[in-house]
Amino acid sequence: MQRIMAHTPHRLPDHKPRYLMGVGTPEDLVEGVANGVDMFDCVMPTRNARNGHLFTRFGDLRLRNARYKTDERPVDETCSCPTCGSFSRAYLHHLDRCNEMLGPMLASIHNLHYYVNLMREVREALDAGAFTAFAAKFAQDRARGV
Repeated sequence: MQRIMAHTPHRLPDHKPRYLMGVGTPEDLVEGVANGVDMFDCVMPTRNARNGHLFTRFGDLRLRNARYKTDERPVDETCSCPTCGSFSRAYLHHLDRCNEMLGPMLASIHNLHYYVNLMREVREALDAGAFTAFAAKFAQDRARGV
């Protein structure tokens, strides 16, 4: 996919939007933008949330890991979503373990907020002519881990 994405968007007409369907990791989105893609769609934020997989600025968090059983921190301390503002990793871990429907709902709210915020930051970096620096910082932050 990366090879094709690096080859294709630049060959499309400049006045037409470039759409990449079904691509969804945060890294794929940033790489797509770097290669000239304008639009994406994917079920990943909500599908992963239903399975206890949350995206953060500092990597992915798997709620089902036992280490979150007593972790009172928010999913992402840099996130302003309602989930991170009101609920701990331990509580979300508990909801997931109990198959309580509130768990996937809160996780979906967080993941969707993360994606909307990520793309807002991408647009701001593009507008400022600082996308390359943004992409490098993004990769560094994501590699840090939660």
